[in-house]
Amino acid sequence: MLILDTSALFSMDQLPNEEFLCPPGVVDELARYNDKRLELWGDLLRTSDCTSESMKKVAAAAEKSGDISRLSPVDITVLALAVDTGGTILTDDYSIQNVSKIMGIPFKPIGQDAIRKVEKWNYQCKGCGKWFKEKADECPICGSGMKACRKR
Repeated sequence: MLILDTSALFSMDQLPNEEFLCPPGVVDELARYNDKRLELWGDLLRTSDCTSESMKKVAAAAEKSGDISRLSPVDITVLALAVDTGGTILTDDYSIQNVSKIMGIPFKPIGQDAIRKVEKWNYQCKGCGKWFKEKADECPICGSGMKACRKR
């Protein structure tokens, strides 16, 4: 079973010949970006919701790696659907690949190379330079924006 994320569908000219699913949010994203292939694929795109338990597992793994702020709610459902089905995720999204690798979920890239190693993330204030383990919209010390940095 293949689990498709939005980046995979943006990279594909035709749907895979294998059995596949995607969360409903992926179809919504294609519609939001007015992707013309949605008109062709509409009824062929099989969707399925994931369980809340698998979403909690994904969120916990993404929290540990620091990817939680880099994943959209749709990305989390893609990962959770793979947990529920035991499927392989097709994605070019590096954060999805990172969490997949951490959780032991198989994945395949479509249009670019896969990640080579698991990355962990910290966040640094653009103003005062203070480091944080979790992302915030602004630094609690000086109010400046934050940037994601690979943990060393």
